[in-house]
Amino acid sequence: MPSPHKTRAPVHYRVEMPDLHTHLYQVTLTVPEPDALQRLTLPAWIPGSYLIREFAKNLQGLQARQGRRALEVLQTGKSSWEVACKAGQPLQLAYTVYANDASVRTAWLEPSRGFFNGTSLCLRAEGHTQGPHALEIRAPKARPAWSVATGLTALLVNAQGFGTYQAADYDELADCPFELGAFWSGTFKACGVPHRFVVSGATPAFDGARLLADTKKICETSIRFWHGGRKPPHKSYVFMLNAVDDSYGGLEHRNSTALICGRRDLPRLGEAKTSDGYTTLLGLISHEYFHTWNVKRLRPAEFTRYDYAQENYTRLLWFFEGFTSYYDDLLLRRAGLIDDALYLKLLNKTLNQVLQTPGRAVQSVAQASFDAWVKYYRQDENTPNATVSYYTKGALVALCLDLTLRQEGHTSLDAVMRALWTRCQAGPMQEDDLLAVLAELGGRDFSRELADWVHGTSDLPLKALLERHGVGVHEDAAQPAQRLGLRVAETAGIQVKVVLRGGAAERAGFAAGDEWLAVAAEGDPGDGWRLHKLEDLALYAGPQRKLTALVARDKRLLRLPLELPEHATTWRLALRDAAAVASWLEDAA
Repeated sequence: MPSPHKTRAPVHYRVEMPDLHTHLYQVTLTVPEPDALQRLTLPAWIPGSYLIREFAKNLQGLQARQGRRALEVLQTGKSSWEVACKAGQPLQLAYTVYANDASVRTAWLEPSRGFFNGTSLCLRAEGHTQGPHALEIRAPKARPAWSVATGLTALLVNAQGFGTYQAADYDELADCPFELGAFWSGTFKACGVPHRFVVSGATPAFDGARLLADTKKICETSIRFWHGGRKPPHKSYVFMLNAVDDSYGGLEHRNSTALICGRRDLPRLGEAKTSDGYTTLLGLISHEYFHTWNVKRLRPAEFTRYDYAQENYTRLLWFFEGFTSYYDDLLLRRAGLIDDALYLKLLNKTLNQVLQTPGRAVQSVAQASFDAWVKYYRQDENTPNATVSYYTKGALVALCLDLTLRQEGHTSLDAVMRALWTRCQAGPMQEDDLLAVLAELGGRDFSRELADWVHGTSDLPLKALLERHGVGVHEDAAQPAQRLGLRVAETAGIQVKVVLRGGAAERAGFAAGDEWLAVAAEGDPGDGWRLHKLEDLALYAGPQRKLTALVARDKRLLRLPLELPEHATTWRLALRDAAAVASWLEDAA
């Protein structure tokens, strides 16, 4: 007797690369049982990167057929189309996608490498997004040495990974990027889970064995943080790293991550020392891997189901990005990849980034989360004056909660994170869930702390908390740019990029875009001094605080009266009580 439930054939995509020089992917989409009026859309953004990016701008030549009959495709919006067809008979759509963005967010194709996210290549067949989706990727004939790396489940593929993959639904398809090329590849197991690491663009000096060993330590530390001796939620994981001349970033996915870094930041054969760049790369790896739990599974309630067509607002990015930023370097320390002194140095950098941002007194970190769509990803010269980063201040909120919980002797933020995972069943979360867990484990109400630290703009109680946990907080003389309230580039003279609110430079009349040419001190018998670097200001000013700055603005020369402030300081953290610091930095499980 036949089953009363008919198994629907999967929506099927065929991806081809006939000419790598054109930066064009050819995509053929087959909808096995379309609606009579089949609607198609392409996402406008990619989860994890909160900006409308209009991926439809790269889609071209959309055509539709049923059998031998060509059908009209009617565009109904900037990223939506309709096709009138015979319901239930396979509908085939063909189109190309221009792929010339080397970032982790979109798609790239050229003779040395390919990469794409499903949100850039895969049209959504509306009404059919909940069923299985298959993606067939065909090897480019011109590149027989190319291979494929992806977190998507292989259905029928060859030894190089070309063939057919299957996703449970469109969301899973969209969440599994593909890396293509003659890349380096290595594998390891972390707590019994297979992991693969592929690197594109590395030089012959690249030490792959060290990268694998260090990444394994990070993964095992993260898994044990969340689950102790139990298995994690993912059965496998893929790191995809694109090494370029100069770039940095990453985007998290449920069982993979796409990363980009400078080639100089990769570990090198024969070099035991860990460079600052490699430490930064390890922090990025730690950050994106921690997201496997914190934002991909435990996530804002607003992200229960993604709406790919428009902004998905949440006020909780301070938790999901900020708390992840707190733990990324902390887990490097727990993995034995950095020591306490280096951890404090990295924390020091975050502290000063926030303290040197006037926008922290203007915008709360909850507002910053909500405004990510229009402010964080669209930064300009006024950004530091009007906004605060939910990454950096969110990390400091996590620090303050952790140290407060430990100081009061009830629990730690580690236990809170694990309890949230259990309470929310590794799924949607609201701020009330965090408050409930804090009250349960912390033994009191933390509403006031969250109101002040998350929804307010007052400075956090960082100094007192750090000093109680063995960290000395010293105030050193500020660097010239901070003393003046400027952010500059000094590659060819002094180019003013940002004028910080309330600083000496703002009072003098500096503006973003100015070129600072020269300076003259009050009473100087000469006409002044040519200025190439800000550090030379002290040399030419001497004991004088009143100066005249000569700047070029729109080809005009301006003389600005500049008065140097008497005192400007920056924080410096130091290890004062090694035992107390070690007690804090260790996992409190």
